Amino acid sequence: MRTAYRVETVRTAERELMARLPDGALMQRAAAGLAAACADLLGRVYGSRVVLLIGSGDNGGDALYAGARLAKRGAGVTAVLLNPDRTHPGGLRALRRAGGTVIPPHRADHALQRAHVVVDGIVGIGGKGGLRPDAAPLAELAAASGAAVVAVDLPSGIEADTGEVRGAAVRADLTVTFGTHKPGLLVDPAREYAGSVRLVDIGLTLPAAPDVAALQHADVAALLPHPAAESDKYRRGVVGIAAGSARYPGAAVLAVSGALRGGAGAVRYVGPAGDAVIARFPETLVSARGPKHAGRVQAWVVGPGAGDDAEPVAEVLAADVPVLLDADGLRLADRDAVRARTAPTLMTPHAGEAAALLGTSREEVEGARLTAVRDLARSYDATVLLKGSTTLVAGPDGGTVRVNPTGTAWLATAGSGDVLSGLSGSLLAAGLTALDAGSVAAYLHGLAGRYAADGAPAGAHDVAEAIPAAWRDIRA
Repeated sequence: MRTAYRVETVRTAERELMARLPDGALMQRAAAGLAAACADLLGRVYGSRVVLLIGSGDNGGDALYAGARLAKRGAGVTAVLLNPDRTHPGGLRALRRAGGTVIPPHRADHALQRAHVVVDGIVGIGGKGGLRPDAAPLAELAAASGAAVVAVDLPSGIEADTGEVRGAAVRADLTVTFGTHKPGLLVDPAREYAGSVRLVDIGLTLPAAPDVAALQHADVAALLPHPAAESDKYRRGVVGIAAGSARYPGAAVLAVSGALRGGAGAVRYVGPAGDAVIARFPETLVSARGPKHAGRVQAWVVGPGAGDDAEPVAEVLAADVPVLLDADGLRLADRDAVRARTAPTLMTPHAGEAAALLGTSREEVEGARLTAVRDLARSYDATVLLKGSTTLVAGPDGGTVRVNPTGTAWLATAGSGDVLSGLSGSLLAAGLTALDAGSVAAYLHGLAGRYAADGAPAGAHDVAEAIPAAWRDIRA
């Protein structure tokens, strides 16, 4: 599992470690890791040209000490000082002793054009609100230079705690981060500025519960349901699907397709698309009556393609089993009814649906995804899976937010979300918590999307059919 912590937590851990180490030892650890990453990127250090963009504070100090190490190995290292009076004095002395040179910003253009690697040490993890006017031109020159850009701890201009980008920011090819990931390195829009991320262990002791976590194969494998020898279809769980309409029968078919591949033992379908569902999946248990007359289920999925019929949504919310709300179900659900539920609720909006529920704009949700998913979970007292370029899963307790590391842009296709809903609901019925069901489903769905697309367009039905291959890969 990859974990990320807020700036305040990281700084507390750094202070505690520095109190036990000789003066400057922690910065030297960071600089050594940064220099090693730059050397790996260069391949041949001797004779290479490295430009350091240096702001004030420790972030610039890390870059200067790393530059000194590279200069000692024969690199030509030039530091561009944005604020000479506030440049880290020890780092600057080390660079000069190693043979590095120092220039002002107005002379940076020529150096950047000749650079093989540009090191972004402009702003540290406490930066807010994008790059300042004196730094923004340097970020543009670095991007235009053709050199590989390496960010120190995180790209300057992005916000470490939220992943927001509120102005100009450095676009890095590689980010070398120290001690732990920061949330902004895992969450869009900031994530796309970070490039590849290399974590350097500097010895921090951090709390057990991170602010953000990204599951990996081993984590997901440990959560996947697996039938025992004595299992039957009912013991494995039955998921109910209340979806589809005369206008959108395909939503029901796709939700059922995801549910059948999610680990539950049986799928019950209720709604007006029963004939379409049976024609495609004859193993489905179809009922022409409403959810409360459908028979026993361990979880419900309601909403995909439902149109304007609010009655099935109300019936499902009244059930004392886990419920997944998606698509039209999100719009039709009464917020107080959701908050009053004692069984878990998992909501799966995309950014537009989340914006409507929060009374804000889609752009604001996409620009502040962590804030949006936490606010929505708190508002509805439910677990929320916010779909998008970075899919996030947050519980109502304000704990660790899960960020999904799998997926592909080809998943932005009609019906893909219906497959995800069915898959998530099946995992709920199989006994996973709402947080785990949403996280595992997003991971499987994203991996299946990669398999289905394989660099080319894929439909939602292709994604559903690729879920077993993704499941086997994770278990292997």
